[in-house]
Amino acid sequence: MPLDTPAGFRGAFRLDDDARAVYSEAAGIGRAWPRAVAVPRDSADVSLLVRWARDRGHAIIPRGSGSSMAGGAIGDGIVLDLSRLRDVAEPLADATSIHAGAGVLRGELDQHAQRVGQRFPVDPSSGEFCTLGGMAATNAAGPHSLRHGPMRPWVLGLDCVFDDGTLATIRRGEPPPATVPAIARFLAGAQTELLDRVGRGGIVHDGVLKESSGYAVGVYAQTRELIDLLVGSEGTLAIFTAVEVAIIPAAAARASVLVSFAELERAAEAAVASRAHGAAACELLDRTFLLIAASGGVALPVSPLAEAVLLIDVEADSAAAARAMAEGVLAQCRLHGVLDAHLALEPAREAALWSLRHAASPALARMDSRLRSMQFIEDAAVPPQALAEYVRGVRAILASAGTEGVIFGHAGDAHVHVNPLLDVDDPRWRERLEHILLEVTELVARLGGTSSGEHGDGRLRTPLLDKVWSREALACFSAVKRSFDPSAIFNPGVKVPLAGQRAVDAVKYDPTLDALPARARAALELVDRERAYARFRMDLL
Repeated sequence: MPLDTPAGFRGAFRLDDDARAVYSEAAGIGRAWPRAVAVPRDSADVSLLVRWARDRGHAIIPRGSGSSMAGGAIGDGIVLDLSRLRDVAEPLADATSIHAGAGVLRGELDQHAQRVGQRFPVDPSSGEFCTLGGMAATNAAGPHSLRHGPMRPWVLGLDCVFDDGTLATIRRGEPPPATVPAIARFLAGAQTELLDRVGRGGIVHDGVLKESSGYAVGVYAQTRELIDLLVGSEGTLAIFTAVEVAIIPAAAARASVLVSFAELERAAEAAVASRAHGAAACELLDRTFLLIAASGGVALPVSPLAEAVLLIDVEADSAAAARAMAEGVLAQCRLHGVLDAHLALEPAREAALWSLRHAASPALARMDSRLRSMQFIEDAAVPPQALAEYVRGVRAILASAGTEGVIFGHAGDAHVHVNPLLDVDDPRWRERLEHILLEVTELVARLGGTSSGEHGDGRLRTPLLDKVWSREALACFSAVKRSFDPSAIFNPGVKVPLAGQRAVDAVKYDPTLDALPARARAALELVDRERAYARFRMDLL
C-alpha cells in the first residue's frame, strides 16, 4: 500500500531520500533503505503510528541512537526514531530508581543518579551515546556486568505500546495487565507452551554468563515476570517508550590492575580466574588491539612482547579493602605468567589505564582506508571454561581466511568481541566474511555458547539461530512472537527469521553499492568518524 503521512501524527514523518538514506545504516555492517522515517513527539504519537501501520501492513523498525551492531535498527519498513523521547523524572535524595524516556542516553541517566549520590551500574562502552530504550531492547551489558549483571534485572518498569496501539506499563513485581490483547493472548496460549517446553530442557545455554540472543524464555519460566521476557526482545513484541531502572549507591572505593601476558590463551585463563577473586570488571585486549591503540597515539604501559592485556577493576567499601582485593587479583594473575603489571589506586591513575580500553574504536575508524573493521562475529559468549578454546578457534578461523582481527571484550564473563579487518578491494572479501561468520557460529555452537552476549540478534544473527539454539527453543521463540505480534509488524526478521532470510545482505562498506545521497553520506561519515551517535540524524541533514 502506498505511504502517506498518518493523519494526526504530530511528529516528523519523512519520505524523502535524504531522510531515508541517513537511517539506512547503523553501527553494524548492514544497509537497508527504510520506506519512511517517523520521529514521534510522545507515546501517543507512537500509539497512533502503530495502529496506522498495522491497518496498512507496514513494518515498524524501532531505533534509538543507531549504535546497534546486529542490524536490528535498520530494515524495510517505517524506521521509528525514539531518540526524542527524552523526559527524565529527577530523582530525590533517597531515590532507588529513575523513570526516563526511551531516548535518554545512558550517560545522561547516570549523571542524574550521581546528583543524589547514586549510580546506574550497567555500563556498555557506548554508554555516552546509547539510549535506555535500546539498552532494554537488547539486554545490554558492559564491563561491570561481571559484578552487576546486564540490563534485565535493573529494569523495574516498561512503558509499552503493543501491536494494536494499546499503551500499558509493565512493572516488576506486579501482575501484567491482562486486559491488553497481546498479553491476554500470551497468557492464554504461548505461556503454557513455553513452560511445557522449558520443562523438557534444552532451552538455555548452560554455563553461559551473558545472553542477548533469542527470547528470555528460560528466565521467564523462573521468574514469571513479563518484564523479563520483554527486555531483550529487540522491538519485536512491543515498543518501549519509557523505562524505569533501579539505581544504587556509588562505589565507595575502587582500584584497577593492568597485566600483560605473552600468550593470549594465558590471559583468557587468568580472566576466568579473576571472577572468583572479586573482579567487578575484567577486559581483554589482544595484540592487534594494542597496535591499533598505539597507532592512535595511546601510550602503552606494557611489554612489547605482550600478546594480550587484562584490565581488571574491583569495588569495595573502603580504599584499604579495594587495595587488598586488587592485590589478591594480581597475585592470582601472576599464577598464569604475567609479563608486567600495574596497580592503580587513585582515580586519575585508574582513568589513565581505562583510557586504553576505549582507545581502539576511534583508532579503528582512522585505519588504512582499504581495511574495514567489520562487526559480524563481535558478540559471542561461551561457558568460562571454554574461553581459551574459543579464542584459539577464532584465531585459527581468521588465519584460514587470510584475515587479521581485533579481539577484545569482557573476558571475565567469557564474552569476547572480534572485529575482522577486511580489505573490500579484494574480490574475495565477501566470501571471506561469510566463511568466517559460519565457521565461528559453528565453533560457538560446539562450545555450548551463544552468538550474542549483549548486542542482540538483529537481522545478522537471526537466520543462524538454528545453529546455536535447539528446536525446542526456536519453537518457543515463534510462539512468543505470534502471541504478541500476530500481524508481524514489529521488527520482522529479528528473533524469528523470515522465509529465505540471509544473514548477510547489503554491506554498507561494499564499494559496488549505489552511492547514498551526498548530504546523507556526509552525515553518516560524521557519525562514524566522531562516534556522534547521540546526534539527531535529522539535524545532520
